[in-house]
Amino acid sequence: MHTYWNDWYFGWGWILWFGFIVLVFSGVGNLGYSYSAHQKFGQPRSGARDILDERLARGDISRDQYAQLKSEIARE
Repeated sequence: MHTYWNDWYFGWGWILWFGFIVLVFSGVGNLGYSYSAHQKFGQPRSGARDILDERLARGDISRDQYAQLKSEIARE
C-alpha cells in the first residue's frame, strides 16, 4: 500500500523539495544582484580629472595648482 507520506516524505521527495528551494533562493538572489548591478551601471562616475575641473571652476585652486595636479594625474 503506497501512501503520500511513504513516497514523497521518506524517499526522494525530500531531495527534490530541497533542490527546488535552493533554486528559488538562488534565483531570487541572482535577480537582486542583477538589479543592483544595473542600477550602479546607469550612474555617472566622477573621475579625478572631473573633480579637478570642478575645483578650478569653483575657485578652490589656482591655475598653477591645477596644472601641477593635472600633470600628476596624467602620470598615474
